[in-house]
Amino acid sequence: MPDYGHELEFGYFLNPDAKNPEGALDTARFVDELGYDLIGIQDHPYLETHLDAYSLLAMVLAVTERVRVFPDVTNMQMRQAALVAKAAASMDQLSGGRFELGLGGGAPAYADKAVAMGASPMSPGDTVDALEETIAVCRALWSGKPDARVTGVFHQLTGIQGGPKPAHDMDIWVGASGPRMLRLIGQAADGWVIPLMQYMPPGTAAEKSLIIDESARANGRDPADIRRLYNCIGGFTEKAKSGMAGDDTKISGPVDHWVDVLTHQAVDYGFGTFILIGPPNPEKLKTFISEVAPRVRERVSERRSG
Repeated sequence: MPDYGHELEFGYFLNPDAKNPEGALDTARFVDELGYDLIGIQDHPYLETHLDAYSLLAMVLAVTERVRVFPDVTNMQMRQAALVAKAAASMDQLSGGRFELGLGGGAPAYADKAVAMGASPMSPGDTVDALEETIAVCRALWSGKPDARVTGVFHQLTGIQGGPKPAHDMDIWVGASGPRMLRLIGQAADGWVIPLMQYMPPGTAAEKSLIIDESARANGRDPADIRRLYNCIGGFTEKAKSGMAGDDTKISGPVDHWVDVLTHQAVDYGFGTFILIGPPNPEKLKTFISEVAPRVRERVSERRSG
């Protein structure tokens, strides 16, 4: 399996808790102060327990200073592509370049709830086609060209003035598991947001990553231009309870064990970003970013230098 040589990044998966909105913002501030690279927020607007992801993303940017944020990932079954592009560019401008765009076709487990809230029913094939159009709409509007056009089945631009441009060269990261969507990532996206570790163990993700590589090469792209972001689950315990096997669904063990596992996933599987999932336990958040992250960076650098 390849190592794509990406600079490692470490993030936190912030719960959009509608029962404790101030707590979510407090956690975002804390994560920012600790020095995390990213905050990801899931997008399930049909769940009464969740705040709207885009509203929370904007608020997180407003109360933090350094950390970058992204939807992990935008549910495009529920959102209009041009408005997503506009919101993403706007938040990037307002934050000085701290927004990245995560996109997804919608969660199959919640398809009925999405339709109940007004979304149009979509087949798996439709979600891929619609997401391909969404990427095209974003690129067209962000170009700032005076006659932006996209002719699609689900999303269209018919000659609108593009803009605003993002404040930086914003990435588009796509959450996916099926082969058609993975090929789309290789064709048109900047990164793959890998499903939660419990749904896609690292060995499985590494195998599916090769589909992206094949598609990238077929489209004249370097696979190393596509970042792999892994949503990690686990906890810190005195003794290791999960091994190095490719079928692990969580990481449980002391700091040394976490360092071994993430170094393995970075160098042997090519994962470049690790997003920690779990309740906002202060000690766990501190341990991950202050003890695990620097040691993984050091170990990976040593492995890469031979």
